[in-house]
Amino acid sequence: MKFIVLDRDGVINEDSDDHIKSADEWKPISGSIEAIAKLTASGYRIAVATNQSGLARGLFDEVALADIHQKLRSEVEEYGGFIEGFFFCPHGPEEACLCRKPGTGLLTRIEQELSVSLGGQPFVGDSLTDLQAAQTHNMKPVLVRTGKGAQTERQLQNLNDANVEIYDSLAEFVGVETSFQHA
Repeated sequence: MKFIVLDRDGVINEDSDDHIKSADEWKPISGSIEAIAKLTASGYRIAVATNQSGLARGLFDEVALADIHQKLRSEVEEYGGFIEGFFFCPHGPEEACLCRKPGTGLLTRIEQELSVSLGGQPFVGDSLTDLQAAQTHNMKPVLVRTGKGAQTERQLQNLNDANVEIYDSLAEFVGVETSFQHA
């Protein structure tokens, strides 16, 4: 079974310090939609795991978030891809929850709701918290330089295991990733 978890902001779509608050503000990173379609065609099951503290801050509501995810899903499906689920943490960074990355609550939910084991599977992110969540959950951490990724690359010495694959983008990762099998 091949499964991949993707962070959203900075991996699939352009990130913003002001948060992505509506479907109109959501803009895919060049090649990311095609990359997800290629992963689907290569037999991968795909889920998105994303921190969305804008909900806790009152910047947008769950209806707006659902609209954003529907726009993403529709664009991916236009290219023949499929995302099995969107899993999000609605809490702010100051809240003590288990789901906000680097916590692994979202990953546990993915396993439970989609009946998968994520151990050894890739988690593609652009932040240190993505990589930490992947590592803690025994996943394969993959960093892309889009979004906050270039900045995160400079912080990698803070990660216990620097065995992180690094790519310029999700599209570049997929060009390499689909050429070999995971255990």
